Amino acid sequence: MIFVRFFGWVFSIAALLFLVVAGGVAVYIHSLSTDLPDTNQLRNYQPPVVTRVHAADGELASEYAHERRLFLPIQMIPDRVKQAFISAEDKGFYSHPGIDLLSLAGAAVKNLDTIVSGSNKRMVGASTITQQVAKVFLLTNERTMDRKIREAMLTLKIEQTYTKDQILELYLNEIYLGFRSYGVAAASLAYFDKPLTDLKLEEVAFLAALPKAPENYNPYRNRQAAIERRNYVLQQMMENGYATREEGEAAMKAPLVIAERNQSAKVFASDYFVEEVRRSLLSMYGEKGLYEGGLSVRTTLDPKMQVVARVALQRALLRYDEAHGWRGAKKQIDVSGDWGIPLAAEPALYDVPEWNLAVVLGFEGDAARIGLQPSKGPTGKVNDERVEGIIPLDQLKWAKWESGPKRGAPVKAASDVLSVGDVIYVEKTGNAEGMLEAYRLRQFPGISGALVAMDSTTGRVRALVGGFSFAESEFNRATQAMRQPGSSFKPFVYSAALDNGYTPASVIMDGPIEIDQGPGLGMWRPQNYGGGFGGPSTLRTGIEKSRNLMTVRLAQDMGMPLVAEYAKRFGIYDNMQPVLAMALGAGETTVMRLVNAYAIIANGGRRVQPTLIDRVQDRFGRTIYRHDQRVCEGCNAGDWKGQDEPQLIDEREQVLDPMTAYQITSMMEGVVQRGTATVIKSLNRPIAGKTGTTNDEKDAWFVGFTPELTVGVFLGFDTPKPMGHGSTGGLMAAPVFRDFMAQALAGQPPQEFKVPEGMVLIPIDRKTGMRAYEGESAIIEAFKPGTGPSDIYSVIGGDGMAWGVPTEVNPEADKAAVTGTGGLY
Repeated sequence: MIFVRFFGWVFSIAALLFLVVAGGVAVYIHSLSTDLPDTNQLRNYQPPVVTRVHAADGELASEYAHERRLFLPIQMIPDRVKQAFISAEDKGFYSHPGIDLLSLAGAAVKNLDTIVSGSNKRMVGASTITQQVAKVFLLTNERTMDRKIREAMLTLKIEQTYTKDQILELYLNEIYLGFRSYGVAAASLAYFDKPLTDLKLEEVAFLAALPKAPENYNPYRNRQAAIERRNYVLQQMMENGYATREEGEAAMKAPLVIAERNQSAKVFASDYFVEEVRRSLLSMYGEKGLYEGGLSVRTTLDPKMQVVARVALQRALLRYDEAHGWRGAKKQIDVSGDWGIPLAAEPALYDVPEWNLAVVLGFEGDAARIGLQPSKGPTGKVNDERVEGIIPLDQLKWAKWESGPKRGAPVKAASDVLSVGDVIYVEKTGNAEGMLEAYRLRQFPGISGALVAMDSTTGRVRALVGGFSFAESEFNRATQAMRQPGSSFKPFVYSAALDNGYTPASVIMDGPIEIDQGPGLGMWRPQNYGGGFGGPSTLRTGIEKSRNLMTVRLAQDMGMPLVAEYAKRFGIYDNMQPVLAMALGAGETTVMRLVNAYAIIANGGRRVQPTLIDRVQDRFGRTIYRHDQRVCEGCNAGDWKGQDEPQLIDEREQVLDPMTAYQITSMMEGVVQRGTATVIKSLNRPIAGKTGTTNDEKDAWFVGFTPELTVGVFLGFDTPKPMGHGSTGGLMAAPVFRDFMAQALAGQPPQEFKVPEGMVLIPIDRKTGMRAYEGESAIIEAFKPGTGPSDIYSVIGGDGMAWGVPTEVNPEADKAAVTGTGGLY
């Protein structure tokens, strides 16, 4: 009896303890469940997604992301990818309720054995894919009992709320797989540079091997471990029936080949363009929108035209730089040991792949023997191969010292300008000297410049080069450099005149002039480039020959407030000072703004809004920005029922009278045919444009256009300084324009500038501006309705000597006015 009573007491106490413990556990679990995250937030999951920037032809130009991720719906993820990850991470995924009790029990036994044995092994887990989703999306990574219990509770809740496919979709798009890649789509591109649908079985298995520990299976640092883990996944896929024995064994024998994706700009030579797009997107959508928004951006970039622009500008910069001599090596390194290690540490110009960094190893006769910069492996280790080359004398004769005691001395041997240990740039010539490849000595040009090519009608920027090398300098001379345009501003002075009563045949005195600048400022005496003057001349002659004195008189006659208003209207300056020097381009503007102003003229005077972006779509494919705002009613008609073709409604502002736009265009055609830019005449197509050169030849410009394309070129030092006498827009910038247009418009038939309806074409005497009937001096000029050549000879600014029949003019005057680019004086 006493035993029965004893066991009764024991049972009662045990039952009470059980109830107390159970109650405590219930209270503990309830306390953990009170602040569980809401699983409904998974339904609105919008992960940080890569923003992708494309060229106009669809080629990928760049990507921006804090986490490199491309979201794919579960329907677009190949079955074999799903099967590989399920085999590797949770083979019972589709059968368990979210928690795999068998795997959990097995893990518990292993962990208990680890604790009892005192081993340093890491505790193993048994997390299912659903548990990983709960942890990654809703919890932290802390390794505590509280977190594990909360994870289990959330897992069960997620399984009740979402389908298995929805859970797997979240998992496959969120997991980190190394190489800064999140999700399977991004990882496929990062490791193999191809989409998921193109992956082989062994490649799919490798991706599935990574979630456990991406860094432990890095294919460069731990290749063998990566292969073993990949083969484990393949074995599991075979056991689970996802791959045949033959497929699996063949995949196990396959080498692990990584084609790591190049994450730099994909469109060659587009760095300046793409960086300008990035800045625009940043201002439009903010940092979060740019780096996490998953935007799809279609730009205006023409990849072929961009390469042509780069070549044309770089060639001109190098031509000028080599003509002015050698400034010395990049630096000196020790070549007594393995010269490859210190040379490999020097940063090369990644966007000038034609050039190699090299070090001078010694001299062979009058040539230099060089060692080329060795490459590095994916882990950053310098490769063992050492390649040598030679610089023959004829490939460095240009390198006369620019300064110092040997300045300008002829180069008779490589040792005259190079020393052992000099780190230099070289470019392969394609020839060989004995057993070694021959190279040409190069140096990074001290001068810089920019080129912008814009669609004359739409403002779409098709090519943009902001300097010689983005790797060397990210400063964009096309959009950020404020420079004086010099005479390339004159067309807008003349446009203001033509819009306000003057004609191309109006005559202005090209002679000396003095301007009183005010108390204490003295007299301003502007000059033509090279001095001299041409006497009374028509507006056309003034712009063709870039006559400064005529421009000043014209601006003085009109009044500078009118010129300032036109400069603002064209977007060249925001608030130009109404002083006469500004009529000669003394203000500062950018290449982009000036090219846009010329495009307005090319577009018949209608407003052109420059853009580098055609369209932006959000992560769901909805268009959230479009540059072309024109309205087209009827463009989306379902079928044709005899209705007229839909018409685009262009509501852009008319900045300049279309007839004025044609008149100034015709006058600028004369700049190419007879004036300061005859170097462009060889293109044999209608081109209008204007050169520009500033004081002391610190800036050289040419901006010109055809009916379809407007292009601006600028050259000058970043810190303005003289480029040397004769370094004018006509001799430096215009050839760049010519070389670019020759290739950019190759194969396209010449297009004539359209004459507006109502314009009258009348032959005039090019000297007097009066109607001409015969003679070599006659030229066809365009007049607006109600206007025409004057019946009497009158000269603006003639100081009383200009009325009536022309007085005797110095017959040498026209020769005395140098047909350079004009400029700012």
